[in-house]
Amino acid sequence: MNVHSALGNGFQEAIYQRALEIEMMLENISFSREFEMPIFYREQRIGTRRVDFLVEGVISVELKARTQIEDVHFAQAINYLEAYNLEIGLLINFGERSLNFKRLTNKKYKSSR
Repeated sequence: MNVHSALGNGFQEAIYQRALEIEMMLENISFSREFEMPIFYREQRIGTRRVDFLVEGVISVELKARTQIEDVHFAQAINYLEAYNLEIGLLINFGERSLNFKRLTNKKYKSSR
């Protein structure tokens, strides 16, 4: 919320990503930016994808800077959760006049405990 309050809407996604990185560092939140993970199909690696942030090793954070979040953005964020077997994710859109964010849950999540 601090990032959107300070910058407003209208910047490219990379600007918000850098600002959010600063905020998380100031708050001592453990994260990886542009976290790359392999994608498998039938146990064969077919490529990689990058999530904007992996927070505390368990939360996927996907950023957008669009006038409106569309179904394809939700699908992308859910696909990351499923591909990485993460339980929780955030989809944050800085492109609207008011900050828009959605908490996402992976219904296919398999606990490793």
